[in-house]
Amino acid sequence: MGTARQQAPPMRSPVNWGVLGLVIERPSYAYNLAQRFERRYGDVLPLSNVGHVYTALGVLGERGLVEEIPGTRSGRQPKPSYRATPLGLEQYRAWLVGQAGEERRHRQLFVLALGALAGDRDDALGVLERYEQAWLTEGMQTPIARDEDVPADRLTVLLGRLIEEDSRLFVGARLEWVEYARRQLRDLLDAPAQSERVDDPAPAERR
Repeated sequence: MGTARQQAPPMRSPVNWGVLGLVIERPSYAYNLAQRFERRYGDVLPLSNVGHVYTALGVLGERGLVEEIPGTRSGRQPKPSYRATPLGLEQYRAWLVGQAGEERRHRQLFVLALGALAGDRDDALGVLERYEQAWLTEGMQTPIARDEDVPADRLTVLLGRLIEEDSRLFVGARLEWVEYARRQLRDLLDAPAQSERVDDPAPAERR
């Protein structure tokens, strides 16, 4: 079984990782995890339905990242609860750190894809303008979704502050990049066209 887990493809689902994080934070049963998931992630990572959490727990269990707490199936209304395994905690930490590389790849993908419009000055600059407006809009969004009927605990307040600061710094950095990209594109696209036959020998060399 250990070999099969090692050979399993990387777990891509952010819902699975979110559920694992909630189990690490506090062991619980599926329905309670679904409620906590909706309060924590809100519109950032919406669940299609409660069954999504059951599916996530099944995947996490198969990978050895969570385990059922013995004795929680007993009683008149059994509620099997789950806790994280040492492997689950280890892989969750690695996944969090790995988000840096994912964010870098997403930003690079946008830049490389923008190159498809480089042949049309107005189109490329227009996309940058809309991209800039999109980031301005993102900067004004509510930082963290929360049920207003549920008093905010200290952790929720802290997460909200961290998201607000992250948004402020990141949006500022993206707006600076957009201005830099705009200048670079203008310089490139407004420059006189270079000779297409770069490898041709100079006139003196052809004689």
